[in-house]
Amino acid sequence: MSLLLKSLLNTFKKNKPQAKVAQPKAEVKKDEKKTEKVAVAPQENKVITKEAEATAKEIINFAREEAEKIRSSAKAEMDELKRALKNIEDKLKSDEANLRSKADTLARTEADLSAKNKSIEDLRTQIEELKKKQVEKLEKISSLTRDKAKEILLEAVDKKLTREVAERIREAEAKIKEEADQKAQEILVDTIYHGATDYVAEYTISTVKIPDDDVKGRIIGKDGRNIRTFEKVTGIDIDMDETPGVIRLSSYDSVRREIARVSLERLIKDGRIQPSRIEEYVAKAKRDIEKIMFEEGKRLCHAVGAYNVPHELMGMLGRFKYRTSYGQNMLSHTLEETKMGMKLAAELKANVDIVRLGCLFHDIGKIVTDEEGSHVELGVKLLQKYNMPKPVVDAVAQHHEDTEFTSKESILVYIADAISGARPGARYENIEEYANRLRSIEDIAMSKPGVYEAYAISAGREVRVMVDPGRATDDEAIRLASDIRDEIKAKVTYPGTVTVTVIRELRSQQVAK
Repeated sequence: MSLLLKSLLNTFKKNKPQAKVAQPKAEVKKDEKKTEKVAVAPQENKVITKEAEATAKEIINFAREEAEKIRSSAKAEMDELKRALKNIEDKLKSDEANLRSKADTLARTEADLSAKNKSIEDLRTQIEELKKKQVEKLEKISSLTRDKAKEILLEAVDKKLTREVAERIREAEAKIKEEADQKAQEILVDTIYHGATDYVAEYTISTVKIPDDDVKGRIIGKDGRNIRTFEKVTGIDIDMDETPGVIRLSSYDSVRREIARVSLERLIKDGRIQPSRIEEYVAKAKRDIEKIMFEEGKRLCHAVGAYNVPHELMGMLGRFKYRTSYGQNMLSHTLEETKMGMKLAAELKANVDIVRLGCLFHDIGKIVTDEEGSHVELGVKLLQKYNMPKPVVDAVAQHHEDTEFTSKESILVYIADAISGARPGARYENIEEYANRLRSIEDIAMSKPGVYEAYAISAGREVRVMVDPGRATDDEAIRLASDIRDEIKAKVTYPGTVTVTVIRELRSQQVAK
């Protein structure tokens, strides 16, 4: 830059004298005024030259400063790049060393595994050869084929197991009968206990009335956009085809159904049904329902004198407001059961606090919908998570007889639950479900070998099974009753208990003429 400026300046200096010859000589001699101007021209050129030189110096100084800045910046950038390059090189060297070490380790491991696999294969080959020789020797000694010997062994084992199972069942029954003779207080509890029942039914449908069929079209939206958005943000299914003037909301989660119901009713009242409004109304409904559930849970706890319950559990108890069982509201059922349990505990001098919390939380597992398991198992896990006392957890775990009772308080929780559900008008059952349950119990019994008749009686609480005495022994009859019981527990949903009675009798009849 500076060289260029110097060159320009030299060019300018070289061109200074040209101002003198700019006018022809003939005109200078002829005109005096022009001569005076020519005489003055050199002085003006000197001034201009000095100004140009000063300007050039300033330009040159400025250019030098700028060049120095550029050079300093370039040097700093080069130093930074050198440092970055050095770091990258160091990292690459380190990574290369690590990779080399890992490769060596992997190679050694592969070699060890190959050797072990070879050794295992050799051992397996030796074992197979020995096994083959032993089988051939056994077949030679016994003069039986492998399949025939297997059949004989399995038959013998089955008979032995049948006898052992029958003996164990008899021992268990004898032990239960011996333990039935308890103190007067426990006898009273046991008497009430035998008259109790329980339940497991659920409802999964909510309905919303609509003013006319035009509303259905707005809810569906263009190309189904609105209804897809509503189902996505609420997690429920919408059915519009079955009943005129009514929209059915289907979901196992009752809270979701309630949120969907409230949101849909508000949207219908607003009239502006579109995806953004749907998301807005659903979010607001969720907040409102959560607040309502917490207040209901708090009110329930305070109504029975439980003031130190964790806030999370209070909110969970409030979900009972939107749950029913056999048509009985779970919030009302829990309140009623807790009051009954506290009264029984006070009368029988049991621990009222344990019974109070056991009744309050006995169905808490029913609101856990994101895990697999029965409501008893889920309730126990939830209470253990919040460090509830072990007697309370045991009472919840035993309130459906899933495990043996360990205390009077557990039995009282069971009794209070049964009384609340069994009182007149508390619950009802669909007749179709009732008939299907009886049919399922009878079909399970009839599927067993040796059974020729089976009758479900006492509203499905007992099944009487007739077996052919020629096809089943007494021990096999005991085992058959146990097998039928286990299959009913696994496959059938039923209220209370189901008693399995297997009848094996040999009748001899002769006619005298």
